[in-house]
Amino acid sequence: MDAQTEAKAAHGRPRVVLATRNAGKIAELAGPLSAFGVELVGLDAFPEIGEIEENGVTFEENALIKARAVAKTTGLTAIADDSGLMVDALGGAPGVYSARYADDWEMLPGENRDGRNIRKLLDALKNVPEGERACRFVTVMAAVRPDGRELAVRGEWPGTLLQSPRGSNGFGYAPVFFDADIGRTAAELTREEKTARSHRGRAAAALLERWRDFMGA
Repeated sequence: MDAQTEAKAAHGRPRVVLATRNAGKIAELAGPLSAFGVELVGLDAFPEIGEIEENGVTFEENALIKARAVAKTTGLTAIADDSGLMVDALGGAPGVYSARYADDWEMLPGENRDGRNIRKLLDALKNVPEGERACRFVTVMAAVRPDGRELAVRGEWPGTLLQSPRGSNGFGYAPVFFDADIGRTAAELTREEKTARSHRGRAAAALLERWRDFMGA
């Protein structure tokens, strides 16, 4: 039995593929989707799928690129997401380039990629006053069926950027992303708190709200 047939037949439930190998992301959606009779699997179930080039200029384009590629390869409905930080004072940058924002900067001793990205971001904002440091995390989740039907939903988490990092419960720009409503950075929240407030949690909720109509149409 090939991987595609096995994916359709396992447990007698339809499988949906989430375009990630991140076990945490899979677990986050697997429970809610199980209520729709769906089994969610990640890309580990399809080792033939390699890296998918994300060459879109918007979060929507990148999420759809990944979801379309996975749906085409597996013959199953696929979900993919793209996320990033948009800063008003920087015209929406780093946006879709958030993960590789500082790749053109030299890494300092003991620094990781996230730290380098934060260093470049804070340098770009060094002359921007506190009241003008508004930003938002954005996630777009896209679902694509094998018949070509598509759905894209968006979640946003508004905040402001601090002048120095705070907290250790997070990655990316979380230590400098400040949520004024609760008075903490994203890196100072528990996983449960972050899921309840985050851009990704909001996008997931929007996807689930429209899931039945999307799959039944």
